[in-house]
Amino acid sequence: MKPWQTKWPERLSYGLSDAADNLVFQMMTTYLLFFYTDVYGLSASAAAILFVVARLADVVESLIIGLMIDRTHSKWGKSRPFFLWYALPYVLFAVLTFVTPPFSGTGKLIWAYVTYLGLGFFYTAVNLPITSILPTLTQNDREQTILGVIRQFCGSSVQIIVAVFTLPLVALFGHGNERQGFLLTIILFGVISLALIWNTFFHVYERFTNPEQSHQSWRAVGKMLRQNKPWLVISVVILLYWLTTSIKNQTTIYYFKYIQHSENLVPYANGFTFAALIGVLLIVNSAQQWGKKRTMLSGIAIAAAGQLILSGGVVSNLLPVIFAGILVNSVGNGLIIGLVSIMIADTIRYGMAMGIQAEGILASTDDFGVNVGLGLGGLITAGLFHLSGYAANHAQNVATQHMITLNYAWLPLLLYVAMFVVLLLYNERELQAKITPVDRDA
Repeated sequence: MKPWQTKWPERLSYGLSDAADNLVFQMMTTYLLFFYTDVYGLSASAAAILFVVARLADVVESLIIGLMIDRTHSKWGKSRPFFLWYALPYVLFAVLTFVTPPFSGTGKLIWAYVTYLGLGFFYTAVNLPITSILPTLTQNDREQTILGVIRQFCGSSVQIIVAVFTLPLVALFGHGNERQGFLLTIILFGVISLALIWNTFFHVYERFTNPEQSHQSWRAVGKMLRQNKPWLVISVVILLYWLTTSIKNQTTIYYFKYIQHSENLVPYANGFTFAALIGVLLIVNSAQQWGKKRTMLSGIAIAAAGQLILSGGVVSNLLPVIFAGILVNSVGNGLIIGLVSIMIADTIRYGMAMGIQAEGILASTDDFGVNVGLGLGGLITAGLFHLSGYAANHAQNVATQHMITLNYAWLPLLLYVAMFVVLLLYNERELQAKITPVDRDA
């Protein structure tokens, strides 16, 4: 084994940390809005406001957790202890989010706020360290890419599993009672998630930290952030990606329930997202041959092409075309999301080349983008539904049907175009020239 390589148990444990988080996270992004409106009984407008408040809170929480990581100096390192400390509270709040106590309308809303806001905080506490720890495991470019690919392969695999099997599990556990079905499903996912997060703590190790670079003034860190243009660009790309994903994922179940009139098609549609794994597996060789920027640009173009095919299927009402669009789109999404943590690790090393090691605050851009994207996506989806007169578990009026189609087909397509344009500003040549001197391992 080459000296810069991590061993396979550590590689797999690192990757499974993202699988653990996605067991709950995919439930949030894909089914929580539906759970709130059609199962728990919240109005679409109330859910929209909740998502906005939660995401605003999460923006602050991402920065807080990032700063906590940068200020943590334990015997286990800076990022690693967060897996130990916050895994159990994360799982507990995940379960509580899907508990449905028999409260009044106001009581239901208060319960939703408390549980969802708590879940958001603890999700950030166990997810942000996955990104911040990467450049401390190894600083070899190819090894970081391999670790990032393994992470995304595990995470995407679980996303697909959750997307495909959640509703069948809800039906199996609930026996016609969706409240019971969702609760027992999240308990199952939560127990598995807890075991995998703790497994990560016991099998990954921080090797590259510099105490002198970690103890810098706020002014010095702020100056580094302003000068770290690759970080600024990738931050916007991440936000746009999760905004796109949120709008589309949350609308999927509504589209098949109210437009196709067959909620049972959702697992089949989500099954085609397995193609994201193809995109993830293409990253190692394509990033080495073309560079990370060109590889991600290619992923965005492929995802946009798939979304265009899907939109054509929506217009023509042809399910095979819609499914083909989902498949092509998922290949592109795999290339995009598989590169995110890798490119953030590059921006962390870029900051280290400036003499500032602030992996926590720089890695927080990932969770920042996720939280803002999900918040805006939830606001747009629920808000448009409310304005169009959405009524849960009833036939929808023409305006609502148009809003569902807009969210599922056309808005994501426009956002992919915006993503492509923003990424053109990413100066990979300058970044690589800066971080090459610190591309070392022992």
